[in-house]
Amino acid sequence: IGKDVEIGPCAVIGPNVVIGDRTKILPHAHVVKRTTFGSDCLICTAAVVGGDPQDLKYRGEDTDVVIGDRTRIGEFATINRGTGVGGGKTMIGSDCMIMAYVHIAHDCVIGNHVVITNSTQLAGHIHIEDQAWVSGACLVHHFVTIGSMSFVAPSSGIAFDIPPYMIVE
Repeated sequence: IGKDVEIGPCAVIGPNVVIGDRTKILPHAHVVKRTTFGSDCLICTAAVVGGDPQDLKYRGEDTDVVIGDRTRIGEFATINRGTGVGGGKTMIGSDCMIMAYVHIAHDCVIGNHVVITNSTQLAGHIHIEDQAWVSGACLVHHFVTIGSMSFVAPSSGIAFDIPPYMIVE
């Protein structure tokens, strides 16, 4: 646990968790295991980070979640660890905003300065490049890449790659 970290009442911190300086974990958040937070992160009430991957190929191997600096994880968001066949890590960059009720499945790689708004659901193995914005209530299929500085409109279903700089609905 780094310097000046705040952990709220009833928050649960599991094994093999690294918490960077000045990170705040609000009440009732749950960091299951094998998660690394950078500095100055905010994990809001009832978020669940580092849960087991929801993948039939997962066999209990040691896998991780790695989150960069200054990233905010909203209320009731869920972020699962990677799988052995997917590289073993779910990664979220720095300066990201993951809003309430977002789900980030196993083996996703989220770049820096990415915004994912409320109730968006990311399946496994998704790559979102730097400065992309995924609006609320979007569903993103496995193995999709969303290019840098792209914008996905609210309530979109994404099943194909999105090139950089695109606006998609």
